[in-house]
Amino acid sequence: MNVLVTDGDNRAALAITRSLGRKGHRIVVGEKTHPSLASVSRYCSEGWMYPDPLKRPDDFLNDLLRTVNEKRIDVLLPVTEITTGLATENAGRLDGSCRLPFPRGDAFRTASNKLEILRLAEHLGVPVPATCVLHEKGVDAGNIAGLSYPVVVKPHRSRILTVNGWQAAGVSYARDPEELFDLLGKKGSWEYPILLQERITGPGIGVFACYQNGELVSLFGHRRIREKPPSGGVSVLRESVPVSPQARTYTVKLLDHLKWNGVAMVEFKMDDRDGVPKLMEINGRFWGSLQLAIDAGVDFPEILLRIAKGETIEPVFSFKEGVKSRWLWGDTDSLLMLLFKNRTSLHLPEGYPGRIRATADFLRFFGKDLHYEVESLGDLRPALHETFQRFRRTL
Repeated sequence: MNVLVTDGDNRAALAITRSLGRKGHRIVVGEKTHPSLASVSRYCSEGWMYPDPLKRPDDFLNDLLRTVNEKRIDVLLPVTEITTGLATENAGRLDGSCRLPFPRGDAFRTASNKLEILRLAEHLGVPVPATCVLHEKGVDAGNIAGLSYPVVVKPHRSRILTVNGWQAAGVSYARDPEELFDLLGKKGSWEYPILLQERITGPGIGVFACYQNGELVSLFGHRRIREKPPSGGVSVLRESVPVSPQARTYTVKLLDHLKWNGVAMVEFKMDDRDGVPKLMEINGRFWGSLQLAIDAGVDFPEILLRIAKGETIEPVFSFKEGVKSRWLWGDTDSLLMLLFKNRTSLHLPEGYPGRIRATADFLRFFGKDLHYEVESLGDLRPALHETFQRFRRTL
């Protein structure tokens, strides 16, 4: 089949390209720059450069439609929130040209909105962190009285559409009311509503799922070992683990309600206080640590492609536990933050390893069932490309 994969600099795009390319499918990889991480893979048949979907979404869509038709694409697999959102919102324009095995606009739109997911979770009885919602800029002190610190300051979406195009909105932390008001004062009105949440201390766990027209067909569990930044963010070292019964129940409740189709990752924090997983967010798209699931035996790209072809999928719920996947450059960044920044500025929780322990852990380059996300002896060019780009940005 001819498969078009977007966001070629994303590690999930590389995982998809390798997975499906090894099986003989023709993979076309797109990105706003060329070459990209996935397009240099030996399993990529052709690279394609498109207009930046963040700045020129209409031009991106028009170019996407043209490319789908010119290259006779059978299946479109967008990767990031922006490209997946644009594709699902405009699925009607793609009908008849290619297959898009993702939920249509409403379900994806809900999953991408942290405030809507928070309300849905509360309605379904899924535990969430204690939360205060600020609907507009200029909050009074009384509106946030009673918050326990540190507070996690979350945008309602990670990417927000404004009159100036799509803008990134990140997560930040406040140790006390003074720091919180300082942070809020720097927020633009376009970032609201904003969620103020208690900080949950405990391991981050992710439940990877795939649905076929509202029916669960595969499930996978992982825990985060290290992240970038160290206080919490993108996982750089993670391990396959059994899906806890509670996390499974909550995941299925949420995705069943949304009548999901395709892949999703539901993120939780296992609360050290009561051992209950608290919902963090839903990513209704491919996730950065996709390669871990593939290495452990759950090939989500292949499952999704079979769904796109209309095949009946036999459920896949078993996988190898204890498999680790490491993003080496991301892990390097995380270590450098620990070495050259102080713990206060990094907002590290109590008990987080010190610099000596962190360095020793980083230097464990080999181990049982340890895989590298980008580095591969059978496909060296992506690792060389990533390293070259890193030094290029540094210089």
